[in-house]
Amino acid sequence: MVKVLDCTLRDGGYYTNWDFKEDIVKSYLKSFDLLPIEYLEIGYRSPEKSEYLGEYFFCTKDTLNFVRSHTNKKLAIILNEKDVRVEHLDSLLNPCQGIIELVRIAIDPINFLRALDLAKSIKLKGFKVAFNVMYLSKWNEYPEMITNFSKLDGVVDYFYLVDSFGGVFPDQVRSTVRLLKSKTKVQIGFHGHNNLEMALANTLVAIEEGVDIIDATITGMGRGAGNLKTELILTILSKKIEVNFDALSTVTSNFELLQNQYNWGTCLPYMVSGLNSLPQKQVMDWVSKKSYSFNSIVRALDNQKNNKEDNDKYTVFQNTNKYKAVLIIGGGTMVNNHKKALITFLNNNSDEICIIHSSSKNANLFSSVENNQFFCLIGNEGIRLESVLSESHKSITNCVLPPYPRKMGTYIPDFALNKTLELKEINFTKIKEESHTSIALQLSLELGCEKIYLTGYDGYQGDQIAQKDQELFIQNSQLFEDFSKKAEIISITPTLHTNIESNSVYQFIK
Repeated sequence: MVKVLDCTLRDGGYYTNWDFKEDIVKSYLKSFDLLPIEYLEIGYRSPEKSEYLGEYFFCTKDTLNFVRSHTNKKLAIILNEKDVRVEHLDSLLNPCQGIIELVRIAIDPINFLRALDLAKSIKLKGFKVAFNVMYLSKWNEYPEMITNFSKLDGVVDYFYLVDSFGGVFPDQVRSTVRLLKSKTKVQIGFHGHNNLEMALANTLVAIEEGVDIIDATITGMGRGAGNLKTELILTILSKKIEVNFDALSTVTSNFELLQNQYNWGTCLPYMVSGLNSLPQKQVMDWVSKKSYSFNSIVRALDNQKNNKEDNDKYTVFQNTNKYKAVLIIGGGTMVNNHKKALITFLNNNSDEICIIHSSSKNANLFSSVENNQFFCLIGNEGIRLESVLSESHKSITNCVLPPYPRKMGTYIPDFALNKTLELKEINFTKIKEESHTSIALQLSLELGCEKIYLTGYDGYQGDQIAQKDQELFIQNSQLFEDFSKKAEIISITPTLHTNIESNSVYQFIK
């Protein structure tokens, strides 16, 4: 019977930054003591990193002891070969002695031979060793690795085919397993990702071809589109082995709650990236951003596949009209709460103040004012602009894009095609990521504005802020900090951004 390794805490960490609540981990370990699983892979062991990564990325000695004290299962950890050399092994693996049975190594095929030396040193420490060789869909680009498969014998206990991009099909799994079996006596494993929803089919073919061990995660929790579901493969295997469905239901229910929070699983961008063997981390970042539609992401992936910089180039913005001040309108609720005062403020200064909409959300509130208006477009913002603007407002719309090339591409509404320009550069900040706020602030500089009024940058409060909202708040605060060296910034409706001046719109319309 094929062995099963559950790697939920390791692969699922890509969504939680490798932090899991203690009660969830305890329940996970307790449930798996009652399930027919050979190994639990609990996380990475890693050298120091210059970013925050959580408990199960480093698996400190305290964490290792905690896990060991709550389960009788065999335990595994994984090393990322690109970060680990032989000289790191004492510090990384000595604390694992007596706790960890299996050390897996995540390997780029180009580093296959280098990883053999690492494996030999790990074996000398008494651990079993698994090679998790990534990028299965691109193995044909590494003939040298294939010719050296025979060197695995006596060095590696398990050799895993890892479908990192989730883009292989059963025929490739079948032929690769047969190729391996013809060249090495090492036990073979399979780790499937679910971009094309082929993880189950590919795993079943791997089992049919006689692999010795397979990977899975609870609810499929894992990087990008996720993995084969542990509960699914155990249900299928329950025809031949006994499965405690009460324990399986308990652990699955806990992770379903996390799935509602983090929303892993496949979607159109993951399908496209999987089919074309494109990086998953980048797609994860894009999918999590509010401003990027699936259409934008798919367009960006298509550009990447075809080595294109961008789909369209527009005339660079050069403004002849100068304004003393600008009102940048964000998407917060304070705009609607104070719309009468804001409209009066604008009408009283229609010749001196222009409007920049960093979000289209509140655009229609200002369709009656005579102030010149600009709209910042990134990703799918043009789609929202189409849906919210009245017909009369569409006739006066001016749209401004980030500098070329735009990795995500940008959707431009038909009514704005002849009234769309792009910025030459964004030079007031070192933040490279495109954002509505950075466009709005740079545009205010191009318009010659000496004073920047803000509304709709309410900020977020409370302990239930979505991570992407918190990231946006932090990014905007940094942009305001950087821009304050160029011009004065004043929020004239309530804001939680403490690094900008706050006044009241009402004091300007006495």
